[in-house]
Amino acid sequence: MPEEMMTETADIQGSEAAAILLMLLDEAEAAEVLGRLEPEEVKQLGGAMFGVADVTEGQVNGVLDQFVRRARERTTIGFAADQQIRSMMERALGPDRADKVLARITPPQRSATLDALKWMDASTIAALVENEHPQIAALAIAHLDPAVAAEVLQLLDEDKQADVVYRVATLRPVTAEALEELERIMLRQVTTPGQGVTTRRGGTSEAAKVLNNTKSGADQRIIRTLTKVDKTLARAIEDEMFVFDNLMEVEEKSLGTLLRSVESDTLVLALKGADEKLRAKMLGCMSSRAAQTIQDEIADRGPTRLTEVQEAQREVLTIARRLAEAGTIMLAGKGDDYV
Repeated sequence: MPEEMMTETADIQGSEAAAILLMLLDEAEAAEVLGRLEPEEVKQLGGAMFGVADVTEGQVNGVLDQFVRRARERTTIGFAADQQIRSMMERALGPDRADKVLARITPPQRSATLDALKWMDASTIAALVENEHPQIAALAIAHLDPAVAAEVLQLLDEDKQADVVYRVATLRPVTAEALEELERIMLRQVTTPGQGVTTRRGGTSEAAKVLNNTKSGADQRIIRTLTKVDKTLARAIEDEMFVFDNLMEVEEKSLGTLLRSVESDTLVLALKGADEKLRAKMLGCMSSRAAQTIQDEIADRGPTRLTEVQEAQREVLTIARRLAEAGTIMLAGKGDDYV
C-alpha cells in the first residue's frame, strides 16, 4: 500500500470502519447485519455511518484491507458448531442419550422475545407487565439495562415494587417451558427455545443495579419493605448497591463527617484492606495528627484476617447509610443524583 494511503487510513478504526463496511453492502445485507446487533450498537453504528459519508477511495481500500486481514486470521471452527456437536453425540450415544447429555451441557441461548424488550421504552414495557404476575415483571426487568429496568420499576405501583425487586434478587434459571409461557403472556408471542435451554438472569447483583438507578429515596423505601420480608436478602442487595470502594466518590466534607462517626479500631481495620488511593483520600479528610495515628496503628497491627477487614468495612458502610438516610451526609451514586 502506498505511504500516502496508509496515512490516510490510519484513523479509520472501530465503529467508523464497521460503518464503511456496512455501507458497501446492499440494503438487505446491511439490514441483516443490523438485526443481529444490540440497540446501543445500532445507535453507535448509525451515528458513525453519517460521520464517514465523505470517505475517500483510499480510506475505503484501507478498511477493506483491515477486514480481509482479520478474516484470514479467523477459523471456521465455530460455524454450525451446535449441529456438528449434536451429530457427533447422536452417533456416539444414540438420539435419546444424546438429548439428555445435550440438555445438561448446552449453553444458555438468548430469547429473541426477551431481547425485543431492549428496543422498547420503559413506559411500553411497564404497560405490558403491570397487570401480570410480579414474576413476569421480574423476568422482564432482569433482562433490561439497569437504567431502563429502574424506569420500568418506578412506573409500576409502589406496593408492587419491593415484591418485584425481591423476585429479581431470587430469580433462578427459568426452564424453556416456563420461559415460553411467560413470553406468551407478556408479549402474546410464542417462541421455540432449544431443548433444555434455561435463561440465567437475576440475583442480588442484578437487583442492586436496578435500585442503584432509581430516583433518590425509592431505593431505601424498597429496601425497608424488603427487610420486612427477608432481612438477609435485603442486606445482601444493600451490600451490592454501595461497596467500600464507592467511598472514593464521596465528597470530602461528607467523608470527614463519616470518619468522625466511626470508632478508631473499626476504621483501622477497614483501612487496612482498603485501596491505596481510597486510604489516602480518607486519611486526607482527617487532621494530620489523627491520620498519623491511624497509619501507625495500621502498621503495628500486623497480619489480619480478611473476614475481620470485611466486617469492619461493612460496619463503616452501615454507618454511612444511616447518616445518609438522616441527611447528615451525601453518598455519591446514581449518576448526578445523591442519596
